[in-house]
This record gives sequence, structure tokens and C-alpha cells, in this order.
Amino acid sequence: MSMRLKLLRKKLGITLETLADKTGMTKSYLSKVERGLSTPSIATALKLSKALNVQVEELFAEESGAAEGYSLVRSGERQSLARDDEGPAYASLARQIGDRALLPFIVYPPADFSHSTFKEHLGEEFIFVHRGRVEVDFMSERLTLETGDALHFNAQKPHRLRSLGDEQAELLVVVHSQD
Repeated sequence: MSMRLKLLRKKLGITLETLADKTGMTKSYLSKVERGLSTPSIATALKLSKALNVQVEELFAEESGAAEGYSLVRSGERQSLARDDEGPAYASLARQIGDRALLPFIVYPPADFSHSTFKEHLGEEFIFVHRGRVEVDFMSERLTLETGDALHFNAQKPHRLRSLGDEQAELLVVVHSQD
């Protein structure tokens, strides 16, 4: 994401300071993201895409697949984004194919909440536990999801995730992003 964010920002003629003001993030943090020293959460990527007025996939995509009218991402071609101190590692499962509201990701939640902050964003979120067990913390309530369980919720409800047990949880997370 690092080079793509900087490229899009410069292409749009937006300074780091302006982007910081639009997103409520610090210039220091945004600079780290641009240099690849920090990986933004999905919620942060949604804020950045809204501030830049681009589809969130454009922050990750190397090139656009709009000409085909579909997006196929083979297992070995997923663009993984390394875990940082703020939460889960994840990989985008789709490339930009024009206007769309569904954003699919594979998410690998951390084992504890110690570095995880509550996320909230516009739209809806759907979580399917593909492997392992996960705990979803909604501040006032915590849910334990097992392999095969699914959860759908309003993403404006503050939430965070953690993997439970010895096996790293692997989740399919689909975010419906509303403009």
C-alpha cells in the first residue's frame, strides 16, 4: 500500500498535511504508511479512500482490472498486508473493477487485544470464521465465534477482534462501504 497511497495523494495534488486534516490522522502516521513502516487497518484504509475520493482497492491494487469486468485473485496472488501494532494482518481478495460497495478481505486477528483499538466505519460488516476461533468485542458485549460461524453487523458499532486458542484464526471479512 505504501507506494500506491503516496502515488494517489501526489496525483491528486494533496499534501500530507491536508490528508491528515481530512482523515483525523497524524502526518507522522500517514508518512509511516506511505513508507511501508505501518500497515493501516481496514477502517483506516476506508477513511483514506474516502478522503482521496477513490475506491479502497485503488490503495492496494498494482493495476486495475476494470477492462475485464470482474476480479479474480488466485490464492497465491493475494496481496498480504503485514500486521502492525494496531491489529490484524489482512489480505485484499479483490481488485478494482469499477464502482462497487463490497470489499472482501482475509483477516488474521492477533491473539490478544493489547495493541488492538476499537474500529468503526460506515456501512456493514460480515465475518465468516474459515479456521480457528475468534472473539469479537463490541465494548459492551463479547461474542465467541467458532469455525463455520458467521456474524453480520452495523460497522458503526465499535468492534475489535482477537484469535482464540493455539490455532491462528482466519476470517473472511466482507465490508459494505457506504459513501
